[in-house]
Amino acid sequence: MDIQLEKIELMKKLAETEDPAIIKSIRKIFKKEKKDWWDDLTDAQKADIELGIKQIERGEVVSYESILERHGYVEKS
Repeated sequence: MDIQLEKIELMKKLAETEDPAIIKSIRKIFKKEKKDWWDDLTDAQKADIELGIKQIERGEVVSYESILERHGYVEKS
């Protein structure tokens, strides 16, 4: 399949259509391609992520092993 030929054929069909639903669907496809997962998050989720990043930058982290030890899954070394 020649991609350039496919694009030309699609442009011709788009130029010839009078169906607004088709145009709307195509526009929706292109908007979806550019969508960033960040935009789908709630404000609360974004705030939690930003808080977590700031905590990491300040060195406020706990190792996975220490959490396991605290809850009795691993013997303290």
